[in-house]
Amino acid sequence: MAIESVHYANSSLDRRRFLAAGAASAVAVVGSAGAARAAQTERTRIVTPPEGKRILLSCKLGMLPKKLEGKELTIVERLRLAADAGFDGVDFDQAGEFTVEQARDAVHESGVFVHNAINHAHWNQRLTSAKEEERAQGRKNIEHCIRVSHAAGGSGVLIVVGRGGDGPADVIEERARQEIKKLIPLAASLGQMILVENVWNQMMYDHDAPPEQGAEKFVRFVDSFNSPWVGMYYDVGNHWKYGRPEEWVRTFGYRCVKLDVKGFSRATGKFVDITSEADDLPWGQVRKALDDIGFAGWATAEVGGGNLQRLTLVREQMQKAFGL
Repeated sequence: MAIESVHYANSSLDRRRFLAAGAASAVAVVGSAGAARAAQTERTRIVTPPEGKRILLSCKLGMLPKKLEGKELTIVERLRLAADAGFDGVDFDQAGEFTVEQARDAVHESGVFVHNAINHAHWNQRLTSAKEEERAQGRKNIEHCIRVSHAAGGSGVLIVVGRGGDGPADVIEERARQEIKKLIPLAASLGQMILVENVWNQMMYDHDAPPEQGAEKFVRFVDSFNSPWVGMYYDVGNHWKYGRPEEWVRTFGYRCVKLDVKGFSRATGKFVDITSEADDLPWGQVRKALDDIGFAGWATAEVGGGNLQRLTLVREQMQKAFGL
């Protein structure tokens, strides 16, 4: 009996130890799982822009300094600077400098919405180049932007289709068209629009002609794809020198998906601050045209950036331009 009692006592002690250890393990597992869920929730937190706004204001990432007052800024700090200045989001126009994962994590950590991506290498690796390897690299750059915008939560990519000096208009437009067609399946699968910007690249307008030009050539190019995934990222200031922006807006109609915003002086032929005294762009007529086509979406400043004071001023100038 004594032996049995000792055996029972030891068994009871072992059982209590086992149960205690099991409980501790369970707590540890639950705690670990809870921490993992919290971390996962933080990583997958959905970042959204403000609701109820017909026109949302953003700035280019390139307007947000990498260094301020002697301090190197992280990408998260740069994005938060835009939010502190009152912008609704950011156009990630330095997408070539970041991986898809870095862009995604920066949005999640900063809580700042990114609506678009750009790689400025499109000026050098052009879709209109006569060299196949340059066109291929240009297409690869855009593919990266499509993936960055998707990962960040955005809805499109801005592209410069090429340069007029690469050849006859019909030849270079067809080169660009064929490369863009190759990009459409990826864009469609990730819900990203490929948006053509009107720039001073001597394509689809006459660089040396009088100012009253129309936007019909851009429309024909966009419509040639017959795809809902190709549209216009209309830069309001870029072609004020060549045509009336309110007429261009109406000509673009539904094709006008996003806006770039800068001021321009026809009197001096120079880019200026938005709505500054030197800016003779007819903003009132632009607002009326945007109303007429039912525009709703992102308007992004593309001007000189800087510190919080400068960025806040740009945001206020944009509000004045759009009557917000």
